Amino acid sequence: MSEINSSQMIKEEGSSSLLYQINDKPSLQLSILLGFQHIVAAFGGIVAVPLVVSSSLGLDISTAAMMVSAAIFVAGLSSLIQSRGIGKIGARLPCVMGTTFTFVDPSIAVGSSIGVGGIFGATILGSFIPMILSRFIKPLMKFFPPVVTGTVITLIGLTLIPVSMDWCAGGVGSPTYGSLTNICISLIVMTIVVLLNRYGKGVFSTASILIGMICGYLICIALGFVDFTPIKEASFIGIPGLPLVLEHGIKFSIAAVVPFIVAYLVTTIETIGCLIAVGEASQKPATSEDLSRGVLADGVGSCIAGFLGVGPNSTFSQNVGLIPMTKVASRHVVIMVGILLMILGIFPKLGAIVASIPNPVLGGAGIVMFGFVAASGIKTLSRVNMNNRNLLIIAVSIALGLGITTRPDLLSNLPNSLQMLFSSGISTGTIAALVLNITLKEEK
Repeated sequence: MSEINSSQMIKEEGSSSLLYQINDKPSLQLSILLGFQHIVAAFGGIVAVPLVVSSSLGLDISTAAMMVSAAIFVAGLSSLIQSRGIGKIGARLPCVMGTTFTFVDPSIAVGSSIGVGGIFGATILGSFIPMILSRFIKPLMKFFPPVVTGTVITLIGLTLIPVSMDWCAGGVGSPTYGSLTNICISLIVMTIVVLLNRYGKGVFSTASILIGMICGYLICIALGFVDFTPIKEASFIGIPGLPLVLEHGIKFSIAAVVPFIVAYLVTTIETIGCLIAVGEASQKPATSEDLSRGVLADGVGSCIAGFLGVGPNSTFSQNVGLIPMTKVASRHVVIMVGILLMILGIFPKLGAIVASIPNPVLGGAGIVMFGFVAASGIKTLSRVNMNNRNLLIIAVSIALGLGITTRPDLLSNLPNSLQMLFSSGISTGTIAALVLNITLKEEK
């Protein structure tokens, strides 16, 4: 009887703190509005990877544009599969998917040696790694108690904060990096988001991120900070991916897939962490079955990506903070995100408009979003018994994760495979938390 009462209390608590729970369906208009909010949070990460890879390989502008459109389309398709679910594929959680920086170095290395077609082939062959690993999630769940999951969620937020600070300053490499104007724009956006989220009613609260960014975008237009040239030059319609595959082909090579294997292991670890974080934020803790289906969706999405001329896809940690902040955990909103991204991939001019949002605008919103992720992790850790053992796990894991994030050159003398495995603060901290949880004995 006490268990029934406890579960009812949890349900009532979830109902009062979330406006829309996992399976709730907001109206079409609100779903589109909230969907765009997720898109602007993830868009920079989605388009950045193909831009960096194409630039490093010296590809022409038209090829780079096709890679960007394909990346946007596949991100939408993968998000749709992950959030809606197809049979045993997809966690059915509000997870936005997209291309990941973990594969930038392997893609450049493979592309330089055997061409762009080698990247597509390695993406397809390597995608079987997460597909295989998804079958072993259930026995691994015992290694993810709250002290580990809370630490991982906290790390996701803390390691993303430096990214938002770079955005606030204008973006790495910007000639106006750290200018007073950039910082003021970010502070204005952040202030609008905070005030609307705290004191706004209805849609003004749930769409506070999007409204704040629209205000920041209008300010940037008035200051002449928005470059409309890419929007004018972008084509109205395109076929994402297919021209790339027809031009470059798909080349399968065992040597090419080796560097991708380590990267797939890293993203699998990060995906598990993100899915756990999304489950916590959505007040629906992810089960081993959810994680298994989610990791499988990573593999399937990446396999499709290879055939459509783009690199591997993974769960985006940037969007986790939107759930507790907006109090909207509906997976149907992310299903709408998938549909909208696919439309943006087919109509490049629309994607160019979203891509024109200046970095300081993204930074002002990012500070709040990523801070919310870290705060959610701290909330999970608050339920952990803070004995000496657990404090050691938390302390060492967060220290290593943040250390690698702020000082990545520390790994410069390690073998390439180890550099890739520990290149992310999230993967480093997660591995540390798992190892310490296994090796340090429980206190009586």
